[in-house]
Amino acid sequence: MTPQNEIKNLEKTIAIQFPNLYVSFLEKIPQGEVYDITNTGICFYSCSDLIERNTTYEIREYDSDYFMIGQDGDKGYFINAKDPTDETIYSNDLGAIGSLAMEKEFGSIFELVEKYKC
Repeated sequence: MTPQNEIKNLEKTIAIQFPNLYVSFLEKIPQGEVYDITNTGICFYSCSDLIERNTTYEIREYDSDYFMIGQDGDKGYFINAKDPTDETIYSNDLGAIGSLAMEKEFGSIFELVEKYKC
């Protein structure tokens, strides 16, 4: 199955349409692997790991407006699950989901990666 088909199947399964730039980024992460940003601790999950990570942290139960795409220790990185035109990357403490507001971090996934590129 192509990465595009895997992403479409995932979107259908979770009833979320991902932002276009995030889809372009996600297509490049091989199934079962993570995209690590060197020397930062920040990692982003492949399509095959997204449901498990969101289930583990009960993201939908505590803040269904967002979908976790990666993390740095106890800090999660999120996209807006309700607006596929919103390319913003948000963050929050994974122990405070639902009780603290999401923080806008970057305008897109590529802005985040570019900032930390070595």
